[in-house]
Amino acid sequence: MTDEVTDAAAARRATIRDALGLGVAVGLYGAAFGAAAVAAGLDAWQACALSLLMFTGASQFALVGVLGAGGGALAAVGSAVLLGTRNTIYGVRLVPLLQPARGLRRLGTAHLVIDESTALALAAPDRANARLAFTLGGGSIFLGWNVTTLLGALGADALTGPWLAALDAVVPAAFLALLWPRLQRTWAEPAAQRRVALGGAVVALALTPVVPAGVQVIAAVAAVALAGGWRR
Repeated sequence: MTDEVTDAAAARRATIRDALGLGVAVGLYGAAFGAAAVAAGLDAWQACALSLLMFTGASQFALVGVLGAGGGALAAVGSAVLLGTRNTIYGVRLVPLLQPARGLRRLGTAHLVIDESTALALAAPDRANARLAFTLGGGSIFLGWNVTTLLGALGADALTGPWLAALDAVVPAAFLALLWPRLQRTWAEPAAQRRVALGGAVVALALTPVVPAGVQVIAAVAAVALAGGWRR
C-alpha cells in the first residue's frame, strides 16, 4: 500500500511538472503571434481577441499569415478553420477519457483542446492524472499565450526599419517550429508525417504563382489524402 501511495504521488508530481513546463514554454510563444498579427495589419486588441477566442496556435498563425501575404478574409478564415478541424478529432478522443460535465464546464474544456493539452492528457498514466495534465497544461498555456500575445503586439508597434522587416519571417518560422517535431523518428508514424509535409509543400508551392494568397494553404490539405493513399 505504501509503495502504491508513493508511486501515485510521484506520478502526480511528474504530471504537474510536465504540464507546467510545457505550459510556460508554449505560452511564451504567444509573443511571436502578437508580433506577427500586428505586422499583418491587425491592431493589438484584435490580436488579443484572436488569442482569447480562437486559441489554437496553428490556426491563428495561418490567419495572420494569409492576411499578411495580401489574401482576402475568406481565404484567411478558410485556412484557419481547416487547420482547426483537427481539434474536433482530439475532442472525440478526449471525451471518454476526461468525461467533462455538461454545460459551461464542458464548453471551457472544449476551449482548451489543443495539440499540447491533448498530448499531455493522453500521455498521463491514469484518468485522474489525465484530467490534471489537461487542465493544468491547457490552462497555463492559455494564460501565458494571452499575456505574451499582448506583450508581442505592443512590442511590435515600437519596431521600425530592419526589425519590422524581420517580422516577415515570424510566421514561416512558427510553422516550421510546429512542424519539425512531427518529422522526427520519435513521433508516431514519422514516414506518414513526412509525406504529408512534403506533399503539402509541393502543392502549395505549385499553386502559389496562380492562385490568390491563402488558397494554396487550403488546397495543400490534398496532401493528406495523397499520403493516405500511398500508405495503403
